[in-house]
Amino acid sequence: MDNFTSDISGQQFPLEQRILGASIRQPIFKLIRKEYPNFGKDKYIAATELTRFKEAYITEFLKDESGQLSQLDQQVIQSFKDNKVISASMDNDGVTAASVGERVADKVAEFGGSWTFIISFVVFLLIWIAVNMYWLNNKGFDPYPFILLNLILSCVAALQAPVIMMSQNRQEAKDRERARNDYMVNLKAELEIRELHEKIDHLIIRKEQELVDVQRDQVEKLGFLLQKMEKIEEAFKNK
Repeated sequence: MDNFTSDISGQQFPLEQRILGASIRQPIFKLIRKEYPNFGKDKYIAATELTRFKEAYITEFLKDESGQLSQLDQQVIQSFKDNKVISASMDNDGVTAASVGERVADKVAEFGGSWTFIISFVVFLLIWIAVNMYWLNNKGFDPYPFILLNLILSCVAALQAPVIMMSQNRQEAKDRERARNDYMVNLKAELEIRELHEKIDHLIIRKEQELVDVQRDQVEKLGFLLQKMEKIEEAFKNK
């Protein structure tokens, strides 16, 4: 296996890990120059060595105004180091099952915010009023002004409001978790796209260098053939 010598560490690495300094993005290149001032555009570095500088650049890139990384950013960096898919890790996270009270709150909120509840409640009120006013001649169990009905309505409103708030709190927690996951996935995607651009640039420069080497080799061979032909022509002339 062909090896090359890294210009920053002097160690031997496989040739497929060789990266030209000119193919490295400028921010990462500055980080390398900061630690190794003699490193230039015409120097070579190994991909495994470049990974350390990429991690340092990503850490600086993600730092907020306080100069610290958030927990989400640290998770993204760790997944980037481990080459793991964030969406898969989020799918594998243990999700606590909703309790009976939480499921009841969700059902109550779902039913209380529907036209079925509104129509059913209006029909119930009309039947209540009709029974007491007309069928029982306003002398039934709840004559006008319907004190018992007002009490029932007050109790329903008093109980329904906190139950709906419980469901809304659960929905807000789900929305926050969804936003958190979306942020992590988008950030990882941005970093992966940057990495992909860098790999493509490196591949283009590497192919160009290989093409230059092939052309140089062909020119040398043509020069050798021309010299040989000139010698043959001189030999024929001398005869």
